[in-house]
Amino acid sequence: MSTFPNQAAPNNTSMAPTFLLVGMPGLSAAPSWWTIPLITMYLLSALGNGTILWIIALDSTLHRPMYFFLFLLSVSDVGLATALMPTLLGLAFAGVHAVPASACLLQMFFVHIFSVMESSVLLAMALDRALAICRPLHYPTLLTNDVISKICLAIAFRCLGLHLPLPFLLAHMPYCLPQVLTHSYCLHPDIAHLACPGGWGAIYSLFVVLSVMGLDPLLIFFSYGLIGRVLKGLGSSEDRWKAGQTCAAHLSAVLLFYMPMILLALIDHLRVPIPQPAHTLLSYVHFLLPPLINPILYSVKMKEIRERIVKRLQPRKVGCAQ
Repeated sequence: MSTFPNQAAPNNTSMAPTFLLVGMPGLSAAPSWWTIPLITMYLLSALGNGTILWIIALDSTLHRPMYFFLFLLSVSDVGLATALMPTLLGLAFAGVHAVPASACLLQMFFVHIFSVMESSVLLAMALDRALAICRPLHYPTLLTNDVISKICLAIAFRCLGLHLPLPFLLAHMPYCLPQVLTHSYCLHPDIAHLACPGGWGAIYSLFVVLSVMGLDPLLIFFSYGLIGRVLKGLGSSEDRWKAGQTCAAHLSAVLLFYMPMILLALIDHLRVPIPQPAHTLLSYVHFLLPPLINPILYSVKMKEIRERIVKRLQPRKVGCAQ
């Protein structure tokens, strides 16, 4: 195990000039070992999401609600992966554990902004699928450009409104515990846990977690309950299969994003005795895998995206004048 310099005593109250990060479980002795996989994962994530953004932006036939929300999902994936990289690469390249409080709070802000954006977009995509399957005749009149614009404003307001106060609250809180975080990046529940009891930052942090990561999965699974009821009433199995296929990629993305977090919540609630590295690895799965896997899911499962990627990658045939 690596040791952290200048670690504060448990009874010492301070304003946290620095926070100390932990490395990848089992790799703290040789941080450079995971530099190449980390960079490769980020580059593949940027390439995959960049391809989705490029295809949707250039093809006017894809300027529809479902693909617009997919565009936003790719933006959130790129932003989330980029926000995580500074501390991860610092640990990987140089074993830098100490992070100034200002830099830590800035990273925390952007990580959670894009995380809430991803959760909100997944919820909007569930609404889109529910309307398309449950109300197919009214779908074009329900999800108009004006409605989509309002959904985008609501997502932006939700991201900024929930998380803008947090860096200021946590920056001015006294910290009673040693300022050692349990991840390789800065998260607000982690920072709030180190604060002295009775501070508003910890209470507000809990409110933010419950209002997004607690509410959104419930609404998404409720939407799929409605979709499942409609699919059950369809006449032929072929119709059910076609309708279900339109939800396959989204449902896979939902499970990939939320399941690690739900498992962590269950482990904590049931007090299952698992080592801290297991908690940390589930956190990595929650934050690092969706930006990498989502472009693959949507490229494989969505025929229109797959066909347009293949078409764009094919060499153009140049004819010769006779």
